[in-house]
Amino acid sequence: MFDRTDPAYSAYIRILEAELIPATGCTEPIAIAYGAAKARQALGVLPEKCRVECSGNIIKNVKSVVVPNTGYLRGIEAAAAAGLVAGDPDVQLQVISHVAEKDREAIRAYRDSHPIEVIPYPGDKVFYIALSVWAGTDSAKVVIEDFHTNITRIEKNGVCCFAPEGDCPGQDEAEEAPEYDLLSVERIVDFADHVDLFDVEVVLDRQIAYNTAIAREGLTHDWGARIGQTLLLAQGDDVRVRAKAAAAAGSDARMSGCEMPVVIVSGSGNQGMTASLPVIEYAKALNVGREKLLRALVVSNLVTIHQKTSIGRLSAFCGAVSAGCGAAAGIAYLHGDGYEIIAHTIVNTLAILSGMVCDGAKPSCAGKIAMAVEAGLMGYEMYIHGQNQFYSGEGIVKKGVDNTIRTVGRMAREGMRDTDREILDIMTESC
Repeated sequence: MFDRTDPAYSAYIRILEAELIPATGCTEPIAIAYGAAKARQALGVLPEKCRVECSGNIIKNVKSVVVPNTGYLRGIEAAAAAGLVAGDPDVQLQVISHVAEKDREAIRAYRDSHPIEVIPYPGDKVFYIALSVWAGTDSAKVVIEDFHTNITRIEKNGVCCFAPEGDCPGQDEAEEAPEYDLLSVERIVDFADHVDLFDVEVVLDRQIAYNTAIAREGLTHDWGARIGQTLLLAQGDDVRVRAKAAAAAGSDARMSGCEMPVVIVSGSGNQGMTASLPVIEYAKALNVGREKLLRALVVSNLVTIHQKTSIGRLSAFCGAVSAGCGAAAGIAYLHGDGYEIIAHTIVNTLAILSGMVCDGAKPSCAGKIAMAVEAGLMGYEMYIHGQNQFYSGEGIVKKGVDNTIRTVGRMAREGMRDTDREILDIMTESC
């Protein structure tokens, strides 16, 4: 039984606090805006020119999404201009959450009148952003690696003025692995059963409030492809449909420039909404009360994070699958089900939908979210109606839920690298 004396107890709390943070806008363009704001801060003045060097996955996830508070601008240049002109680096992923109307005009003007060069990063890192800026004879550079707020170097005029632990080489995200390696599905369920809610309620209440608000926005106004609204119009309003529609509607709004914040999971707002909103909808329908909802969100968030730990922040594997899987685990918990059913739900879901690829952040993410939640619900229902399941040796399924999770992580992280490159080539070639 988990208690506060177990080292994993405090680790799980730290994981939730580190992962469930607010962000305004799609996190990849916001990471660029954050880096740009830090580079301007280091330079001391508004730059005369800027260069953005970034890995393929960053290019893929910034290309088609609207950057909030810019007057519906898209792309790397818009994200960099927003951070340079109006970004507040002290609030990290909410760096452009408070932009005045005059600043929106200034962002567009700066983008159109100042050189912003975009070049691909030639190295092997999946997540890499380097912002270089110049004004007169002065220059500054900020490097972000591995995850969205992980600044590994700041330079002023070629001299390193910040690096983790005082040295200049980049910090590897693997340094966090010992805590994340403590995650397992069985221990996650045990932790959810016994965690003192005082230790998690602040981050979870914020997740409920922020993500519910943007879902409501997506369901009541014309954002994106209106996937959430379409689901309700076409399929009715029972809880199964509402669960899919809420998560999709949040993405409808967020991918198309809505300025409302979301609470992210594994560096992704779409995953944060997918892991939480279906659970919230089922909790309301089942009338289970706040305590059960919070414990179920512990399950859904940590199951999502557990899967993403072996995949990495960015890949060709659609993260909505991991989050839809997490949501289904949380919904099973709401129904009073324990480790065995939750484990089979996860394996069934991964067997059904692990082939869905990520082709960047854009309005169609909402449709993928709906399909991921549907797959999760199907995986759950398979098992509770007759203990139907997929077995070890059938495709990528292995014996034991954590082994299957590791297998999917290996496939996504290693096996889909060429797929990732081909997707990027397709996305960037002339139409």
